[in-house]
Amino acid sequence: MTAPVIRPARPDDAAALGALGRQTFVDTFVTGFGIPYPQADLNAFLDASFDLEPTRRKLAEPGCAWWVAERDGELMAFANAGPNGLPHPEARAGDLELRRLYVARTAQGLGLGTALLTVALDWMRTNTAGALWIGVWSGNAKAQRLYAAHGFEKVGEYDYPVGAWRDREFILRRG
Repeated sequence: MTAPVIRPARPDDAAALGALGRQTFVDTFVTGFGIPYPQADLNAFLDASFDLEPTRRKLAEPGCAWWVAERDGELMAFANAGPNGLPHPEARAGDLELRRLYVARTAQGLGLGTALLTVALDWMRTNTAGALWIGVWSGNAKAQRLYAAHGFEKVGEYDYPVGAWRDREFILRRG
């Protein structure tokens, strides 16, 4: 088995990215944290976020970047950054946001999350003089610790929609 490689995502990764995103969301938030999303809300969110066409559109979005961790042709993790969309009064045009950082359950503990975060932060710093932002689920203490170790501080909260369900998210900022 070869070591995982981190590379920019390509358009032909869309199907695998969508499948990985869908499974990782369920593994993390439904199975792992036990959030009791109503099935209709969960399905609507997963379809809108990870079906093939939405994933293709997101991969082609101007001003965004995607990276994947891959081993032997299998995607194990991914990160996505782009223009900030978090609802905070101090957010400015030109600020960037780490939008997603997902690591498959089977790839946990390999350091891929930290490696992808480092790549994304390097890209973000190169592409803005403004602040860097991250939204993180309020119950995900492990992710919060990782982001704090990279200089992010909590500056707000908001409700993140999963269908009609609302998750409480923390808004983190650096810079």
